[in-house]
Amino acid sequence: MLSVGLTGGIATGKSLVSGIFKELGAYIIDADIISRNLVEPGQPAYREIIDFFGSDILNNDKSINREKLGSLVFADHSLKKKLEEIVHPRVIEEQRKLIRQISLGDSTAIIIIDAPLLIESGFHQEVEILIVVTASDKTVVERLFRRNGLSEEEARLRISSQMPIEEKEEMADYIIDNNGELEKTRRRVVEIMETLAMTAKSKGGE
Repeated sequence: MLSVGLTGGIATGKSLVSGIFKELGAYIIDADIISRNLVEPGQPAYREIIDFFGSDILNNDKSINREKLGSLVFADHSLKKKLEEIVHPRVIEEQRKLIRQISLGDSTAIIIIDAPLLIESGFHQEVEILIVVTASDKTVVERLFRRNGLSEEEARLRISSQMPIEEKEEMADYIIDNNGELEKTRRRVVEIMETLAMTAKSKGGE
């Protein structure tokens, strides 16, 4: 089994890259999906978030409005830190559980943990390989406008609220430049996957 962290900045294209890895046979653990499940009504994290942030962030069906919550935490570092303190430990616990389950069933599994805050949460220390997906600020701003309807000012606020992508690149074992050329990105993922598969196979035979 080989555990691989996949991360990057906002709108750099981690989902695209994750999808290609999945097509190539990797197991994917999506931290965003875990996080969304953890903040559903009735979950402990849901109650903690409402107690701290108030009921103004709720939709009519009592679910958390992610856009409202996002606009709060991206504008205030202390609020962002508080939200992460509530959510991160639970996400990490679930990631560990899923890794154990997959590795028990497949000794040569390549397990990709797709997590935008992999490094910030400290989970990068628990994976064997770290892959960082990058894109230029210009590309990211354009994607955030198309995807979320954010103005350039709003987009840059979100970019600046995150760990600088250059710092993530310095920690990476592999970097995937995803500035929009799909075939170039795919070739790079295939190249990395071939190396990961050889490593996982040699480990599985130990």
